[in-house]
Amino acid sequence: MRLLGVGMCAAALAAGLLAAPAYAEDVHDVQGYDVQGLRGVGWALKETGKDSRFRGLAAVSRSTAWVAGSKGTVLRTVDGGRSWRDVSPPGAVAEGLELRDIEAFDARRAVALSIGEGEASRVLRTEDGGATWTETFRNPDPRAFYDCLTFFDSRHGLAVSDPVDGRFRILSTDDGGRNWSVLPSTGMPDALPGEAGFAASGQCLVSAGSRDVWLATGGAAARILHSADRGRTWRIAESGIPAGDPAKGVFALAFRDRTRGLAVGGDYRTGEASPQAAAASADAGRTWIPAQTPPPAYRSGAAWLPHLRDAALAVGPTGTDVTTDGGRSWRPLTPGSFDTGSFDTVDCAGDGGCWAAGEKGRVGRLEPQEGA
Repeated sequence: MRLLGVGMCAAALAAGLLAAPAYAEDVHDVQGYDVQGLRGVGWALKETGKDSRFRGLAAVSRSTAWVAGSKGTVLRTVDGGRSWRDVSPPGAVAEGLELRDIEAFDARRAVALSIGEGEASRVLRTEDGGATWTETFRNPDPRAFYDCLTFFDSRHGLAVSDPVDGRFRILSTDDGGRNWSVLPSTGMPDALPGEAGFAASGQCLVSAGSRDVWLATGGAAARILHSADRGRTWRIAESGIPAGDPAKGVFALAFRDRTRGLAVGGDYRTGEASPQAAAASADAGRTWIPAQTPPPAYRSGAAWLPHLRDAALAVGPTGTDVTTDGGRSWRPLTPGSFDTGSFDTVDCAGDGGCWAAGEKGRVGRLEPQEGA
């Protein structure tokens, strides 16, 4: 089912704050900023000149990021958001495709996913910074609806569809997205009736390391599936996040490494409560512990902050929250003079550049507040 455009299908710290290669341990050891509450930093909006809703985001670095969204729109910046180049695939614009996920390897190479039933689900690839795009997959099965994609490295990647014949379908590439094939479903457990994925932030399928990948579900159940062999066999765990309704479940995952993960979600309907909308795992997703103090509302995106062992961000339409204890407790990000509005997705690069994107062309980068 499709609800309010979220696409439940079938239904750092930024800029120069994180220069050290090791994890920061002391709460004041990142160039004087209060890491405990991430005070003194916030989202600085970067004008895109577009009104698309950007649910796809790839943070390459502090200076380079890609966003993808409604109306077939793809933008790229290489100067920290001061300017954006419209690199939208012409065919995607003409057909008004919903580009809900994008994975970028650098400033020139990226792979984007459009969602929808049947042939609306497609994969597009560029090797020249978006000057040209090649369609490398078009879904031939009217029963399939692809939600998210992820890459282990520049060659190996997966995409996931909502259940077909009672099981989630996994699409695989081993040549950087040039060619794709459907993996056998024999290692995939049965989905529950009404269980599906959310194409809300490009984070319902995430990977860490060379072989581990996790899949988040919602609707009938809020479960998290883990594969340690690039999608060939899977095991299931309960997330502890409430479900039982098409608007509820796990909307985003983030893994620090192959053992430590975060899950966020809730009920995306405006005004509906989202209790217990976050959980954490320390054993590769075998078990999940609900946050003692979860975010106050539905959250659709999550990302670990580089070089800060226990710090992460969660974003949603009503704001941004931060954890500094590995997901046990969350608090609102202290905004200072910065924007506190709506974002759908968040991503952080290895150099500490953290980006967020969402409705009405909104893109922000996490930056220190002047005078903080």
